[in-house]
Amino acid sequence: MDFTFTEEQQAATEAARAVFAGVAPDGVPSPALVPGAVAEDIDRPLWSRLASADLLSLTLPPEHGGAGLDPVALCLVLRESAKVLARVPLLETCAVATALHRYGDPELAAELLPRAGRGELVFTVGANGRSGHDPAERAVTARPETAAKATTMEATAARPAATGGAAADDGTGWVLDGTQTAVPWAYAADWIAVPARTAEGRAVIALVRPDQDGVTLAEQVSTTGERFAEVRLESVRVGDRTLIDRPGAWEWLRALLTTGTCALALGLGEAVLAMTSEYTGKREQFGFPVATFQSVAVQAADRYIDLRAMEVTLWQAAWRISTGAGGTLPAEGDVAVAKIWASDGVRRVVQTAQHLHGGFGADTDYPLHRFHAWAKQIELSLGPSAAHEEALGDLLAAHLLG
Repeated sequence: MDFTFTEEQQAATEAARAVFAGVAPDGVPSPALVPGAVAEDIDRPLWSRLASADLLSLTLPPEHGGAGLDPVALCLVLRESAKVLARVPLLETCAVATALHRYGDPELAAELLPRAGRGELVFTVGANGRSGHDPAERAVTARPETAAKATTMEATAARPAATGGAAADDGTGWVLDGTQTAVPWAYAADWIAVPARTAEGRAVIALVRPDQDGVTLAEQVSTTGERFAEVRLESVRVGDRTLIDRPGAWEWLRALLTTGTCALALGLGEAVLAMTSEYTGKREQFGFPVATFQSVAVQAADRYIDLRAMEVTLWQAAWRISTGAGGTLPAEGDVAVAKIWASDGVRRVVQTAQHLHGGFGADTDYPLHRFHAWAKQIELSLGPSAAHEEALGDLLAAHLLG
């Protein structure tokens, strides 16, 4: 298998490294030192720099001001962002924007996507369901409005659009009810992509605004100390344009989000292993660097193997999503394998790093504890390894391997 990246993908990586070079992982208060969220908003200056470097429009087509690159390029940028714990909704915004281009209303895409690429709009997505364990689309119901009810709602639908704009058809098509928990960056978002389930059992994606009638945000603080939200929807009306109803749309978006999370795990793990290598190379016991001790070297080597397994499974999944290439199993199988390795691997990497740093690793003046918190969040995001092992088992049972 050839893992050589294209010139465009390598250029995206270099641009990302340049943007993230000045980002300090301890740029906000530690989640261990503050009782609530570490900050009220995302890192807006960094968000602007990402937009200026054309990294927010990376996967958008040229007609919307983008570079037209694939999810592999996005994962390369996400990998770099995780090395500095970048506090921006890069994955969520790019994933939702790409899904809107692929599956959504062309007119709505033409209105929103150029603004998203310029950093003027923020997208996020509720992908955790009610509890973080159930499929997200089962947490919200979507039902069509009757023609009579749609008529009575015309006055509501005609109200001015909010910051996100492009929602003049609210109330003409669908009604949403339910709750999505742990929605990242919801308070900073202009649009929230909400997976939902129709009466026929079909998964759809609704785009709602946080200030829309019937939408309520309840603050939740993530393991990383970031400000998340429980998003409650009570008779929230969305128009046909803002509901993505094409088959496979949510499944594709969920796969991209999961694969992007694997890229974050890889970048974070690489940064932590480098940090550990530097520390154990300088820390001496009995007159020798602890890195020269066999037990330390073996543990570091095991974690290096974890990272290489995380990397190869990540690129396999990203390649399947990017190309639509066939295989013995559907692409969901490769995504599940990647997330199993990402969840277990990133946990092992930070645990070993904590052990090899000793008490110094728990010092809140040193950034390792923050990486540990982010690793735990990434491990559980879009499902822990056990959930993906179960999904992989179901796929294997459904597809006979010859």
